[in-house]
Amino acid sequence: MTGVDELVESLLYEGYALYPYTPDATKNATPTPFGIVYAPGYAEGLSSAHDHLRLDCALVADTGVTPRAEVRFLQSQGQRHRAIERRIEIPGPGEAIPFDFDGLVGRVRMRLDPMPRGLQRVRVCVHNATGGQSPRVARAEALRSALLSTHVVVTAPGGRFVSPLETPELQSVNTFPVLATEADDTVVGAAIVLPDHPQISPHSRGNLFDGTEIEEALLLHVHTLSDGEREAIADQDPAVREMVERAAATTGQDVMALHGVMRPTEQLTPPEPPARLPALTGDEQITVGENTFVKGGKVKLNPGDGGDPYDLMVRGRTATIERILHDVDGRPYFAVTVDGDPGQDLLRDTNRFLYFFSEEILPT
Repeated sequence: MTGVDELVESLLYEGYALYPYTPDATKNATPTPFGIVYAPGYAEGLSSAHDHLRLDCALVADTGVTPRAEVRFLQSQGQRHRAIERRIEIPGPGEAIPFDFDGLVGRVRMRLDPMPRGLQRVRVCVHNATGGQSPRVARAEALRSALLSTHVVVTAPGGRFVSPLETPELQSVNTFPVLATEADDTVVGAAIVLPDHPQISPHSRGNLFDGTEIEEALLLHVHTLSDGEREAIADQDPAVREMVERAAATTGQDVMALHGVMRPTEQLTPPEPPARLPALTGDEQITVGENTFVKGGKVKLNPGDGGDPYDLMVRGRTATIERILHDVDGRPYFAVTVDGDPGQDLLRDTNRFLYFFSEEILPT
């Protein structure tokens, strides 16, 4: 496999099974994948669910360069949600391409549109058009009519994509695109947040359905399974069985190779320390422009676009100002806890706050 194939293969099964739990464990009652494209009947009643995926990326290319794409996802099968891998090829921009996999129906399409700065916007859309679902069905049932762990790979041999971090005007939906090759001629729309040019560690012993976890700990967990637990796992999904058997076959040397690696680096001269940084200060009250903020007062969180996904989750929430601080340049910022958060008191007691500048909050 190429580096991109290996990356997508690992991402495709992220959250597929929570081992070392046995099939009857509550945590494995339903799979926990990301990148889900639900049936429209189910998604329309839930703000957290999507019936489509849209990947936008910017391409620097000559007229003769034609991007193409591949959509990969898992389709649930059977009582235990055993998955079948599905692939849909998109040879280039054009009309929508319909698909039907045993009643799981939808369409995919690629568009190419001009952008400023001599760029071209490549847009790939994936729509689930499966009928017969409603927001009232259980999530386990909804997953049977969904595209699970949906990933899009867009490639343009001879062209070059711009990092999605440099094109905040492009807003992808239900996917997180990143540059995936050294030549920047491939973009992967991942179901989880990744940096540009993500790589599988050369020390990895293979996909464990939990690529973002600590692989050493996961391998050790498999070695602690009882014979009965391994027999129960062997009776379920063959993909899970193969993974557990492979993990159980690792040696102590394999595990130790994952236990931290030190590599020589170029000797760097440390920079001269600054003369003296002003100490952080805390105020009881401060006025910024026309707004006065008071320690213990209430504000509405209003972070701007272009931040991380957590900004989207807290936008519009009411929060309490816990501390009023100043950075090294004297700019005021605010440490807050989110009202209604079950752990608000714990976060307050342990001084674990969220921080916002004055333009990101509004007095209530």
